[in-house]
Amino acid sequence: MREGPESGVRRLAAGEPLPAWVTRLDRTAFGSAWKAPAEHETLWLVPEVAFARWSRVPAAGEAELLRIAVDPAHRGRGLGQVLLEACQRQLAEEGLTHLFLEVRPSNAAAIRLYRACGWEPCGRRPGYYPDGEDAVLYRRG
Repeated sequence: MREGPESGVRRLAAGEPLPAWVTRLDRTAFGSAWKAPAEHETLWLVPEVAFARWSRVPAAGEAELLRIAVDPAHRGRGLGQVLLEACQRQLAEEGLTHLFLEVRPSNAAAIRLYRACGWEPCGRRPGYYPDGEDAVLYRRG
């Protein structure tokens, strides 16, 4: 891996147990934690600080960002952008160039991050979230 900020980003190996800190951060950021990644999912980590979870569809050249979170004590330092850009590069190297995600329109910080990393809105899902808020669809590639 290259030196610099991205050098701290690593991919969770297949079969490697989900670190406890990921579950804690998942609960902090989203109110609940998902189980260990499924076979078609990949998790990238900035150990003890941030994670990004992706669903991959290699046959279609697609991946969907399911969750990205940075520990509140480490926000505002650009780690989310470093992590997201590292994921995007590694996915592209694997031929996964059509990237998607959903985000709450009220999540201004996430939207700023996605736009800074080259994402564009491409649709809307009305009432997508359990509280009734819509989801804005974004794509890259």
